[in-house]
Amino acid sequence: MEQARILVVDDDKEIANAIDKLLTMEGYEVIKAYNGMEALDALVANNVQLIILDVMMPKLDGLSTTLKIREKKNIPIIILSAKSEDSDKILGLSMGADDYVTKPFNPQELVARVKSQLRRYMYLGDMGNINHSSQIVVGSICLNKDAKELLVDGEPVKLTPTEYKIMELLMTHAGVVFSAEQIYERVWQEPAYSVENTVMVHIRRIREKIEINPKEPKYLKVVWGIGYKIEKY
Repeated sequence: MEQARILVVDDDKEIANAIDKLLTMEGYEVIKAYNGMEALDALVANNVQLIILDVMMPKLDGLSTTLKIREKKNIPIIILSAKSEDSDKILGLSMGADDYVTKPFNPQELVARVKSQLRRYMYLGDMGNINHSSQIVVGSICLNKDAKELLVDGEPVKLTPTEYKIMELLMTHAGVVFSAEQIYERVWQEPAYSVENTVMVHIRRIREKIEINPKEPKYLKVVWGIGYKIEKY
């Protein structure tokens, strides 16, 4: 498989160049943009597998850019921001980002998160699932592993790579309750530390896409104090 192409978007050219050098040393191909509008143009002109996106930018900020990207593409987005408050992280994830890294960032951590996101996006695999058939059906929801697609009442639902992996995990083990930490470790494939908010935001976004009434979910249930599960039908 060809090496991944990564779009780095930051109005601070020194930071963009530093990330470019860091990722190029890891063997990735890097494209740079310096505001949200340039990022959208770059996505039209190039086949990109991952985006690293600053929040505070001229012309079109990172969160608005994320919303625009999510209208058409499900490639992984890592938000890069100087804001480290949990509320800012939750907002970024709610907008459709897959991960959030705060400035100043640790270069090794950024590389690790890039590799983690690309692993899920480019090499979506079995993860030791107990159900090896290509389709998993729970009620009116059908997950097609071969097509990496989720259908609800026969209609395709657009999921980000992270959302897809969460649904694949829970649907494969329908009826089994997974804690937020277990979901994080299985899907993100890294140790879980204070991940409840991160997982909760992804669960909420999935509910909004698959449930008729997200506030009274039929499929994706919370087991209070324990975790989450897909109800068996």
